[in-house]
Amino acid sequence: MRPARFALIFGVSFLAGIGLLLTPPVQSVDTAFSRALVKVSHGLIGACGGHATRTGAIMRAPSGFAVEMRDGCNAVNVTLLLWSALLAFPAPWKMKVFGMAAGSIIIQAVNIVRFISLFYLGQYSMTWFDFAHGYLWETLLILDTLVVFWLWVNRVSRSTPVPNAA
Repeated sequence: MRPARFALIFGVSFLAGIGLLLTPPVQSVDTAFSRALVKVSHGLIGACGGHATRTGAIMRAPSGFAVEMRDGCNAVNVTLLLWSALLAFPAPWKMKVFGMAAGSIIIQAVNIVRFISLFYLGQYSMTWFDFAHGYLWETLLILDTLVVFWLWVNRVSRSTPVPNAA
């Protein structure tokens, strides 16, 4: 595969996805998705014996500390990054769809851990919360996305011959 072809498909796919995210119909779905992630996080906290209240995309601790899952906090942006890479890579569509589904689940599982950890971290130290929110977890989500793509490429390479374009 030629790198220029990959870069072109990847870039166009990613920009189209980001552009689509900015449209009002998709924004409402994105907001509902954030609320669903907070609901899952809230349920996990309760199941593990923790205490929190939830209102929409906001989770509040008994101490009064609250964390909100805003646009960009729901890992949709890194999911689009993964999907763009999967679409650009030469592989059968069945493998691409599998990678998109499995990769999305993995990214969202990591994001829920991220959200819950930030919920607890913010109750104890805003300095550490700011660091973890702005740097640590952003880096870990991108790294997670790269690892998922790398694992998928290895799986595709073992199961199907990749066309070699000159």
